[in-house]
Amino acid sequence: MRVALLGTGIIGSGMGASLLRKGHQLMVWNRTPAKADGLVQQGATWAGSPAAAAASAEVIIASLGDDEASKAVWLGKAGALSGAQPGAIAVDTSTLTPAWVRELAGVAGKQEVAFLDAPVTGSKDAAASGDLVLFIGGESSVIERAHPALAAISRRQLHFGPVGSGAVFKLVNNLMSGVHALALAESLMLAEAAGLDMQQVVATLINGGNGSPLVKGKAARIANHDYDDTHFALQWMRKDISYVLRLGEELGVALPTSAAAREAYQLALNAGRGSQDFCAVAEVLRRRED
Repeated sequence: MRVALLGTGIIGSGMGASLLRKGHQLMVWNRTPAKADGLVQQGATWAGSPAAAAASAEVIIASLGDDEASKAVWLGKAGALSGAQPGAIAVDTSTLTPAWVRELAGVAGKQEVAFLDAPVTGSKDAAASGDLVLFIGGESSVIERAHPALAAISRRQLHFGPVGSGAVFKLVNNLMSGVHALALAESLMLAEAAGLDMQQVVATLINGGNGSPLVKGKAARIANHDYDDTHFALQWMRKDISYVLRLGEELGVALPTSAAAREAYQLALNAGRGSQDFCAVAEVLRRRED
């Protein structure tokens, strides 16, 4: 397929490489052009604007940081929807608020552009190997049309319902991840402060009943202060939990644990750890103990 990719960060660059590997024609755009150099060297074509990238695309995929970036790229000056052709499919894989996703879908529909919200879960390694999982909101017929491109970037495509459903579930998923990582950090800090053998603590946790994929992936990193190989940046986890709390207010659901988690991630962000892996939230706890 002819695919446009808007956003070539950690996840976007991996998705782009997967699309090229599967033989798709790829146009790429990124706010910082240098971050797309790797994909251009692999065979992608650079576009000077989102509109230019979208102009000949059958599927337009965005991988962006937040609602504001999504609005700018889709609807701003030389935005992707201004270049998209009727019949194209817009796919936003970013973690966004459901309210904005539904608004964007409405704008796209008026231009005869189909829309899917398809936020992803998985690490940068999963993005690079095409093993992400997509949480999709939208019509089944549109998913079927976009399937070759979606299958190139993911091993599973889970359809949750109409537009906005994927965005809701992604927030549910990241609520669990953000709080789980903070609980892991607290557990390790308690063990560390008590003077336990941290190698034994980590080995026992990852091989016990609490040994989820997140625990297995983050426990040793927290114990070793190893945060610079960023799989998912702390600044985005803080943003996602803020979106979770916004959705909770809209739905009348109390989320006290999420509110406490946001405070911890905000403290870590204030301490300059925003670009590190989100498990760096543990260092806020270490400083408090010191």
